Amino acid sequence: MEPDRLAQDLIAVRLRAFRLIQERSFARRKVILSSGKESDYYLDLKPTMLHPEGADLISRLLYDRLLELSTLHYVGGLEIGAVPIIGPLMMFAFMKGRQIPAFFVRKEAKVHGTKKLIEGVAEGELRGKSVVVLEDVTTEGWSAMRAVTAATDAGAKVVLVLSIVDREAGATELFQERGIPFEALFRASEFLKATEPAN
Repeated sequence: MEPDRLAQDLIAVRLRAFRLIQERSFARRKVILSSGKESDYYLDLKPTMLHPEGADLISRLLYDRLLELSTLHYVGGLEIGAVPIIGPLMMFAFMKGRQIPAFFVRKEAKVHGTKKLIEGVAEGELRGKSVVVLEDVTTEGWSAMRAVTAATDAGAKVVLVLSIVDREAGATELFQERGIPFEALFRASEFLKATEPAN
């Protein structure tokens, strides 16, 4: 496919993904965030990630960004936010001829069986590997940071934290302070602007 056509296709994919997120995952109403702070809008990406078209569109956008990385061995993230999109992303990459295995980090290590904190990989498998940490919605960035810490403790190098939507409430600054590249496919301000009441 020609570069210009590919760019046009990605613009169309992003626009459709934006509309689907706006329709299924965004609402202007008072909510209490996991941090305990109050917000006047709501973002829950699970209804979009678990929608067949939503999973496909987001996987395409994530995959396009991952292609820009010179080295990538694994993708992963913290339960439960990253889990719904990891499978579709792996499958999309596989259909494109790339093997990108995944893992997820438990919020707490299992208290039985293997007592693992990181699922999907064997002990020592991440050592020396380049990984991207995925997150559905970032606020201050601490949830994604838990996955970063677990991957780093397992010997991996986190080359990027990639969020689907950033609420622009501190995640950029958090990862900048720690020297970890951070990007988001969408910003909360885009959805807020799109739903502003007409004058």
